Amino acid sequence: MQKIIKVIVADDHGCVRLGVSRLLDGVPNMKVVGEACDTLELAELLDTCPCDVIVSDIGMPGIDGESNAISFLSRILRREPGRPIVILTMIHHTQMLSRMLQLGVSAIVDKRDAVGSLLDAINASMAGMPYFSPQVQSVINSPDLPLQACSGVLSAREWEVFQMYVQGMTNGEIAGRLGRSGKTISTQKRSAMRKMGLDTDAELIEYARLIGLV
Repeated sequence: MQKIIKVIVADDHGCVRLGVSRLLDGVPNMKVVGEACDTLELAELLDTCPCDVIVSDIGMPGIDGESNAISFLSRILRREPGRPIVILTMIHHTQMLSRMLQLGVSAIVDKRDAVGSLLDAINASMAGMPYFSPQVQSVINSPDLPLQACSGVLSAREWEVFQMYVQGMTNGEIAGRLGRSGKTISTQKRSAMRKMGLDTDAELIEYARLIGLV
């Protein structure tokens, strides 16, 4: 008997959740077992509703007041490396896609490609294989994609420092908040910038703006 792939769909637009659910429920070996409109609902579903794959938008409200789901998805992937997560998005900034690659997400589908690509993305994700829909692949193949940004994954501490810095905190304030030395914070900030392929604080702030952190 063919295994049923259980899917949770997370998107802050009801029409998108409805469309994806109808698409997947029409496939014999796939079943939508839950829907979430933000990361809080997604977190609650993951605690109570076992699933095989998460299909999630990026641009939906975060648990801690963020304007996107990046932090939450990052925590999932740090806790469960290789967890099948399919990103479904309309965002096609090279910096954002770089960040998704850094997190360890292997399947990214542009919403314009969803009808023709989502099923393939879910199957590839289940098999542990990378998958990018045509619109996403065209961006990844672009010479504009900063390859340096894909060369290393930010640690949990580097990501924490990065978020606090772009929210306006100084190195000293971050050190006080986290109970670390100013030198350690400075080192972690520089390491994060190097991994993201950024050279200046201005580039760091612009990057944060593009991915919705500020």
